[in-house]
Parts: sequence; C-alpha cells; structure tokens
Amino acid sequence: MNWLDAMGWGGSALLVISLLQTRVLRFRVLNLVACVILLAFNAILGIWPMVAMNAVLSAINLWFIVALLRERHDEAVFDVLRVRSTDAYLAHVLRVHRADIESFQPDFAGAAPGSVVYLVQKGDETVGVVVLRVKDGTALVDLDYVTPRFRDFSPGEFVWRQSDLLASLEVNRVVTPARMRGAYYDRLGFRREGDSWVLELPH
Repeated sequence: MNWLDAMGWGGSALLVISLLQTRVLRFRVLNLVACVILLAFNAILGIWPMVAMNAVLSAINLWFIVALLRERHDEAVFDVLRVRSTDAYLAHVLRVHRADIESFQPDFAGAAPGSVVYLVQKGDETVGVVVLRVKDGTALVDLDYVTPRFRDFSPGEFVWRQSDLLASLEVNRVVTPARMRGAYYDRLGFRREGDSWVLELPH
C-alpha cells in the first residue's frame, strides 16, 4: 500500500468513525477532518465530483462547529428550569440515563425528597440535570449530569453562573461529591478541597 492508498483508506475510516459518535461537537470535528482528507485524496486523483461534494460537506461541518462553539457558553441558548424532586419527567430522564449516570457519579441514588433540582434545556431537549441538597447554608451536589450528545459542553455551568438561582437557596457555598468524574469546575471559580470542588458564594 502506497501513501495515496493509505490516505484514501484513512479518510474513509475516519468518516465511518465520525458517524459513530454520539457527541455533536466531536462528530462535526471528526467529520470535517475526514472530509478534508478525502477532498485532498480525490483532488490528487482528479475525481472532481467527489472533490466538490467533500468541499461542500467541509463547509457545512465548519459552519456547525463555529455555531456550536459560539453558543456553548451562551445563556440565551440554554434555559435552566427548576422542577420538583418528584417530577414525573425528571424520573423519566433519570431512568433513561441511569447506566450512564452511574458511570460518572456511582454514588447517586436518585433525587431525595426535598432536593433542589434543575433541568438544563436546549430548546425542547434536556441536556443536563443538577440535583442539590441544601443543608446549613451549603448546597451539596448530588448530581451534575450531562447527556451524551452534549458531553463536549458543560451545561451545568448555567446553574453555577446564574447567581440568582443560588442566592434564592440562601446558601454560601457549593460542594461537589468526592467521587465525581469528568469534573469541569476549575473553569467556573470552584477551588479544590480534598477530593471535592467548592464554590464560595458572596453573602
């Protein structure tokens, strides 16, 4: 196999791999790289219809990537809705994603009665769930979950960034569980305290 064959096979393999991705941003990035490789491959061979198709697909992927990166921290794109711990839709979301939740927060056993629960929505799609227990002025994070499609994002940040949500709970600090995996809190003003992350709130 020469380098040109390897290029063609590599681009095709990457295209297939991209289609297996559940994360929207990762899918777009891998698909863009595959299209660029195949564009160059077909240009070398002079297969111009394939060059044109991959050029258009590259432009489409690039447009979506820019849009996704632009809106990932935009509060106008994501809504935070407070629901009751006994809400039927919350129970449905937790049941559907139970196995995935256990892989990230194995100690989560469900929303306890009286828990403060927020759903993070993008349009009509639920992309995140935050469950808190408030005790003695501290909000203990029982769950901060992101659905697989938005795993390249951190929608829970819209709970921590909206100071009025936390102020309404009359808490002065937020503490995450020790065994939480894939934490992103260092970017949001949290500090490390032992195995947990802590956010101090103004009084």
